[in-house]
Amino acid sequence: MKIQLLLVDDHAVVRSGLRMLLQSEPDVEILGEASTAAQAIALAQSLRPTIILMDIGLPDLSGIAATREIKKICPETAVLALTIHEDEEYFFKILEAGASGYVPKRAAPEELLTAIRTVARGEVYLYPSLAKLLVRDFLTQPHTASENSENDLTAREQEVLLRLAEGDSNDKIASALVISVSTVERHRENIMRKLNLHSRAELVRYAIRKGIIQA
Repeated sequence: MKIQLLLVDDHAVVRSGLRMLLQSEPDVEILGEASTAAQAIALAQSLRPTIILMDIGLPDLSGIAATREIKKICPETAVLALTIHEDEEYFFKILEAGASGYVPKRAAPEELLTAIRTVARGEVYLYPSLAKLLVRDFLTQPHTASENSENDLTAREQEVLLRLAEGDSNDKIASALVISVSTVERHRENIMRKLNLHSRAELVRYAIRKGIIQA
């Protein structure tokens, strides 16, 4: 099944460039375009795309507000922020609004394609320079999981946690551990519940904080 995209940017030239880049990819289909938040929300509801490439600076509502509204009405649609802004204020706000990733417009085309495919798999994509902000923020804030939560994990759950935190997909983990994808998903649900985590980003932060993976 193709990754179905909705392009949201108030600049026609940017949308045209994105269309030229993406329409040649065999696994990508562009369903539509929007130049305002209102259009984006309406098209998200009617088209139900896999991913919305969302500019933050829109003329009516911000892309952050649009993302928050879209995730309420189309929770199954992922939002990938694509913007010129690279400071902490926008980065954390768009993640809090429900976005699954954040890519600066200066990123290479290959980086954008990687981000799209990562998010389409249900994972979180964080551009390297921006991921450092996430790590730094977490290291200076109290974390939600209890200090001894990891002791409640089984040996297999600890293996799955390590691989999830390093960015492996469910399919890759299943292959490496010689178990089914459904078993990986069950382990993942148990891990998130035991550690009181609610997203892939929180899981990665937790793993860095506890020294399970290195920042």
